[in-house]
Amino acid sequence: MRSAAPGPGPDPVPSPGGGAREGAPEGRRALDAVEDYLVARMAAKPSPHTVAAYRRDLRGVVACAARPLGREPGRVGLAELDAQVMRRAFADFAAERAPSSVLRAWSTWNGFFGFWVAEGALAGNPMQAVGRPRLRQGEPKPLMGEDTPERLLEALAAGCRRARDPWPERDLAVMALALLTGLRSAEMLGLRVDSVSGRPGERRVRVVGKGGRTRSLPIEPPLEALVEAYLRSREARFGVRVRGGDPLLVDNRGEGLRRGGLQYLVRQCYKHAGVHDRVARGTLVHALRHTFATRLAEDGASVTEIMRLLGHTSLTSSQSYIDVTASAQREAARSNRTYGVLRRLSEGSGEDGGGGGAVPGPEAGAGVGGGGAGAH
Repeated sequence: MRSAAPGPGPDPVPSPGGGAREGAPEGRRALDAVEDYLVARMAAKPSPHTVAAYRRDLRGVVACAARPLGREPGRVGLAELDAQVMRRAFADFAAERAPSSVLRAWSTWNGFFGFWVAEGALAGNPMQAVGRPRLRQGEPKPLMGEDTPERLLEALAAGCRRARDPWPERDLAVMALALLTGLRSAEMLGLRVDSVSGRPGERRVRVVGKGGRTRSLPIEPPLEALVEAYLRSREARFGVRVRGGDPLLVDNRGEGLRRGGLQYLVRQCYKHAGVHDRVARGTLVHALRHTFATRLAEDGASVTEIMRLLGHTSLTSSQSYIDVTASAQREAARSNRTYGVLRRLSEGSGEDGGGGGAVPGPEAGAGVGGGGAGAH
């Protein structure tokens, strides 16, 4: 007795690139694809905040895509997210969000589709057909990508910058200082070794800003330890004791960094860390300053706290009377999640025995504010 011939299988699922792709998973739900993508990214060790931001952007746009498709988000198929659907979804998503938030979501979705194209599940990436906002002149231009500051610092700590005369301790100290204090270029170049002072764990950086106005910025132990490690490496490199009145940041000849040298250093750090494509055009050090302020705002610091930390005289006339206490400023600085990568790097250095790395453990005691170099 002959068995019945099998009936035709399900119709191929069209892909966002136009047309079905042979062997592509049929019926894959978009939200399942989101979770699979996030699992795949875990090998890069993103922070919990980064993962939460990716998930929020991905699921939020899926919810917007579900409405014109006439179904619940959980029933939207990955292959249904073609260029037309994504354009409508992003138009809905952008209606009540700031341009910077929409741009971040666009970048997340671009990476998401790129992953599934590489996996062979989709024939093309529809995001090139989806518009993205351009930040207006004068708007903050932080580093693009949720995990870019972490990637930058981790790469520098691993010695990514290939120079004729590498100095990873100095490079890491410069970039971390900018990311965690929001200093302007001129303010960084004006720092002296004794600009960092105070008891361990309570140190502050005294900054001379625009118009000669001074402010005092709190820094946390991971950054203290990083600066101390840089100063120890500086003494070993040049064989000269660092004194309190010396420039804090120096070039490879031991002379105080100048504007062109700082710009070159920052540009090379971006390039060798592989994040140069995440820096807005026309920004170098200022991208780090904007990242500092943006992260503080996202993590709950008030407008007035950010104003004082950045050295602005005012943001609005209605807020000019508000006085921020030193403890509130320190708490605002402590909330900056960029400190997380320095803590992880310090812990990793401690596990390796503390030998020779660019990032010391927090117990390192020479250099800043007392005892060692710069104690004068």
